Amino acid sequence: MRRYIAVVLLAFAALECSASESASGSFTATQSCEAYSSFARRTNPGDVKVTAGTSYTVREINKTDYDWLRVDVPGAQPSLRWVQRTCGTPALEDKQAGRPDEGVSGAVCSAPNQQDSYVLAITWQPGFCEHAKYNGKKPECDAMNSGALAAKTLSLHGLWPNKKECGTQYGSCQGKQFELSKDTIEKIAPWMPNFFYERTFGAYEWNKHGKCQSLPPDDYFIKAVSAVRVVNDSEVGKLVLGNTGKSFKVNDFFDRVKARYGEKVADTITLVCVQRKYLQEIRVSLALDFSTERDLPQMVANARPVGARTVGCADEVYVEAAGKN
Repeated sequence: MRRYIAVVLLAFAALECSASESASGSFTATQSCEAYSSFARRTNPGDVKVTAGTSYTVREINKTDYDWLRVDVPGAQPSLRWVQRTCGTPALEDKQAGRPDEGVSGAVCSAPNQQDSYVLAITWQPGFCEHAKYNGKKPECDAMNSGALAAKTLSLHGLWPNKKECGTQYGSCQGKQFELSKDTIEKIAPWMPNFFYERTFGAYEWNKHGKCQSLPPDDYFIKAVSAVRVVNDSEVGKLVLGNTGKSFKVNDFFDRVKARYGEKVADTITLVCVQRKYLQEIRVSLALDFSTERDLPQMVANARPVGARTVGCADEVYVEAAGKN
């Protein structure tokens, strides 16, 4: 009997491993749930539980239409643990897992001009360049690491139209082809430094996100850059730029934003880190009719609050300096 049980447990473990798929993103627990080293065998060394309101980095899902996620739980041994999807809110970023919710067709999530909100993704370029595996495909990173390009501002990653029912999958719509005027390129290059060298990243952002809204490419990128400038000139930008080469505590960051603008503004901001330490990105929730004509509180007015204030960050965040290599 013992041998039979052992064989069954090994079969469950093999199934668990073979079916899993790598994934990236975050999982914000909405309740306290057990975090298993093996969900098939329900083993939980240390009786670890995820904490409601805490965001965890996702490493795997158990299958394409997943019901379990493997997350990094700091302090647990082992740290990688399986939690049930129903325990919280996933925000996955890989191609397979970052799909629309069940029952929402791909056609619905690639129909243009159906967005109900936006996300502004802002990169702290040194944090990206120092810790991302860009494999020589980012000339702006090579220039920054050599000291030829300075990091004086926050940079534009993208302006992403959102459709709530599609999760993270609203995109890749049909629309105008990517083409920018020389004047537009000159205006956005200081804020999206890849444009100093090539157009590859801009074309990618346009094809994946820009085509899903109605502005033509020139106007879309100008508006996106204008939004980055608002954040850069705000308390958020001052906190990042003022801590270059240093660390700040996440609680202190949000306390200062709240003190300056109020809790509603702070609730529209997410910090994104790599290796749980290094600041890579800031994401800002925006309403459908957002304006860049005034300051940060006006720009984020009527925006939905974010699900988690951090993705992949520990309690303290380091702001990488440029030209380290």
